[in-house]
Parts: sequence; structure tokens; C-alpha cells
Amino acid sequence: MTQIICIANQKGGVGKTTTAVNLSAALALAEKRTLLVDCDPQANATTGMGIDKNGLAQTLYHGLIGEADIESLITATEIDRLQVIPSRVELIGFEVEMMNENGREQVLKKCLSRIADRYDYIIIDCPPSLSLLTLNAMAAADVLLIPLQCEFYALEGLGQLLQTKALINGGINPGLSISGILLTMFDKRTNLSHQVAEEAMKYFKGKERVFSTSIPRNVRLGEAPSFGKPILLYDAGSMGAQSYIALAKEILDG
Repeated sequence: MTQIICIANQKGGVGKTTTAVNLSAALALAEKRTLLVDCDPQANATTGMGIDKNGLAQTLYHGLIGEADIESLITATEIDRLQVIPSRVELIGFEVEMMNENGREQVLKKCLSRIADRYDYIIIDCPPSLSLLTLNAMAAADVLLIPLQCEFYALEGLGQLLQTKALINGGINPGLSISGILLTMFDKRTNLSHQVAEEAMKYFKGKERVFSTSIPRNVRLGEAPSFGKPILLYDAGSMGAQSYIALAKEILDG
């Protein structure tokens, strides 16, 4: 049974793409057939997987507007069981072109339904906004994974994301649940990181799961995208790589 995981938070710089790329790689290296869908016009997940976006004939955008079959967009990576549907800046146009279309929130779901049974996991990387693209990702997903950075205003704005999820539950995707809250940029040397972790535990106690794995601030994790590699290929022994292996295990164990 395929599980579709949407990685979302409307705040930028919280580790969404880092998590999408490295969780996908960790699941694939755990021998799970995995598809990473880059649903962000910035296309950082695409370049983070070593794909030259300028050399692509077509991207997710062309699949969503019906100009390409979704199957033709699947792109191989250095990891055997990991494939990508890449993105590029033209994906911005999807919002405008679909503005007056009926069922516009369900377009991605329909596209993925054609190929979902080939994979154990489909990971969707969302843009840093509650846009039509994010709504499409949440409509297509089984679960929502929320990265929460260990910084001062971490919980600010999270209520809006949870309200959006509630609206999605009330209409286009009643089954969407929260897989967990993932603490990112955790620095065990600072009081602030521990304070944010404690606040998150209190805020979500009895409501949502906070993963026991947290993602550390890690230089190697920051370097890997510039080499077009997930951290597990760039430096498998680093703290960043080990943390994503641990996260993948938590998800696999349920």
C-alpha cells in the first residue's frame, strides 16, 4: 500500500526541502520504492537530487496542465529505488491557469493516482506558502509531515497550517492525518532549541506526534545540495545523515 507524505509549513527556511530530499533517500536506501515530487517552483529538491532543471524538456507543470503524461516526467537518480518528478520556475503558472477550473485542488491527486501503485512511498515537497500547489499536495496526501525549526518564532503561524488541514479534512481530503512534527535545526548546545522542543511537546501533547528524531544543525547537511546529492551520498557518517536514517526508521515502524 502506497503512503503519500506531504511535507509542508508555510514558513520558509524550516527544512522542508532538506527533509523531502533526505527522507526520500533514506527510505530508498531502506529498500523502499520511493518517488520524490517537487511541487515547489523554486525547484530546490530537483537540484538537490543532482538534476539539471534547465536541461529538462518537461516538468511537473506540464503534467498538471495536461501537456505531458505524468509517467513521462519520472526521472532516475543515483539511488536505485529513488525517482523524482522534477520542477522548474514555470510551475508558478499553474496557480494562474487553474484559477477558474473546477476541481483545481485535485489535479495532483489525479496525476499521482496513475502511478502510485509502483511505489511504497511518495514524498511531496511543498512551496513555503499555503498556495494552490500546497492545497493540491495536501489533497493528494495520506499524511502531513510538518518540519518545525528550533527558533524563536517556531510555533507562530502553525495554527494557520492546522486550520488549512482542518478545511481539507472537511472537504477535499477527509482522510488526511498528521504523521508527525519534526524538529529541525536543533542545536543541543543552546537553551533556545531545548525550549522550542519543550514548547512543541506541550503544544501537541495528546494531539499530534512529535518525532523522537530531531534534525541537527549540521554543516555537511548544508553543503550536500550544492553537490546535487542527498546527505546519505555526500557524507553518510555525518550527524545529518544519521538523523534522517533514524527518521526513516520511525516512519517505517509507524
